[in-house]
Amino acid sequence: MNTDGLHGMGEYPPFVNEPLGDFHDPARHRSFAEAVASVDAEVGAQWERPITIAGESIFTGRWVVSTDPNHPSRVVGRVASGSGEDVERAVVAAETAFASWSRVPVADRVAAVHRVSSLVRDRRDQFAAAMVIEAGKTWGEADADVAEAIDFCEFYLRDALRLGGPQPVAHRAGTSNRFVYVPLGVGVIIPPWNFPLAIAVGMTMAAVVTGNTAILKPSSLTPAIAARFVDLCAEAGLPAGVVNFLGGPGEEVGMGLVAHPRVRFISFTGSREVGELIYRTASVVAPGQKWLKRVVAEMGGKNAIVLDETADLDAAATAVAASAFGFGGQKCSACSRLIVVDSVHDRLVELVIERTKQIRIGDPRDFNNDLGALASADQKRTAERYIAIAHEEGKVVYGPGVPVPATGHYVAPHIVTEVASRSRLGQEEIFGPILSVIRATDFDDAIRIANDTDFGLTGAVFSRDEARLARAVEEYQCGNLYLNRKCTGAFVGVEPFGGFNLSGTDSKAGGHDYLLLFLQGKSISTPTT
Repeated sequence: MNTDGLHGMGEYPPFVNEPLGDFHDPARHRSFAEAVASVDAEVGAQWERPITIAGESIFTGRWVVSTDPNHPSRVVGRVASGSGEDVERAVVAAETAFASWSRVPVADRVAAVHRVSSLVRDRRDQFAAAMVIEAGKTWGEADADVAEAIDFCEFYLRDALRLGGPQPVAHRAGTSNRFVYVPLGVGVIIPPWNFPLAIAVGMTMAAVVTGNTAILKPSSLTPAIAARFVDLCAEAGLPAGVVNFLGGPGEEVGMGLVAHPRVRFISFTGSREVGELIYRTASVVAPGQKWLKRVVAEMGGKNAIVLDETADLDAAATAVAASAFGFGGQKCSACSRLIVVDSVHDRLVELVIERTKQIRIGDPRDFNNDLGALASADQKRTAERYIAIAHEEGKVVYGPGVPVPATGHYVAPHIVTEVASRSRLGQEEIFGPILSVIRATDFDDAIRIANDTDFGLTGAVFSRDEARLARAVEEYQCGNLYLNRKCTGAFVGVEPFGGFNLSGTDSKAGGHDYLLLFLQGKSISTPTT
């Protein structure tokens, strides 16, 4: 949608999702291919960006080096790496900016976020091309990432207008009463590498539009995309210190920010291990700290698609392959477990293998490829370790011998049957292209197995039995449940996203509750007599 030039209370049209790109259209295909070639020529060891504190660009002499996962010897860019001293400087800068930014009228903050959204839209192909190269995303995955970033901006700026004025309160004779929301303070934004633009933009703009200031600590795998976004924030006219940019080692910079006594909240998306560490660290009230820190965390899942004997097996097989192997399974929403009732188990596995065989593996610069390399050497090693476990815990029915490019962090999709629910394959988040198939005796058993995990992010159920679908709504414990469709691909404003249990704090990104996580309520009462 185009809302250029609109600003102020009530002047934005109703939210609609940004349309996804159609690369089968010759003109659209050609323009994006040109963008990929242009960004490919631009990046390299010479592409450098500083940390940014209070609007000042600082080259520290230390670097976070980003490489192309499909060609690991090729440097994509270098982003300056900060230190503990820079942590203190960034907090001071954000704290100073908060004093004024928190008092900026909501309509002006909204207009600033709208400028960010418009600039992202204007450079949609450049951002998406950068993700093809730095994150290894296919054209469609990269374009959808940018569209989601735009959606987050547009959805949150409208919700900020809704929350920015006095909220309804009951009337009481003899008093005049108001209830308003006020910003929290300095926030730390720690996004993941798998959605390096959408989630970074969504978490940062949610904090900013509600009057907070932010310190963005990018993933060390995709710092260049985050740096491009920070450049854009300055171009959009966000005041110095509202968005600060500080890359560096997680142990020193990331945890240093989390532990800082003048940080008010942390917004994190990533692994369970790191999320739990952040939660523990943030829970400690340090000397000089005046609040309990708020942690907004999304920490992954062990998502399952459940099928009963009434399901449309062809539609289910297509959805399973897409959910399990899209972007190499490197999505917190990816299907990691396929739970199938015994009577249709063998036929469904055959169909999933057929669909998986159609996946074309190779450099995502080529539109015809469906699956690129995994994000890093560590990701590849982890996947290979679980493949070895798969040969011990189950029966590997697809994957070995599938050809992949010799250069790059490539791992072929693997399908493993005869997996036990309480095995490592049945319980641990892999974040790679490995699908564990678990046999269930009936629908009751399938739902029990689906809930037999510490996580609760996404899930799907395929069935033609309406009573069973209704039961799944009541009994399947996950934050995002999909009926007769794949378990990935939530749309902002349509399917608010966040999980139960150790999948995080169920923050529901892209929903009407989300901005409340960056605000606190204030009640004002005055006698009228």
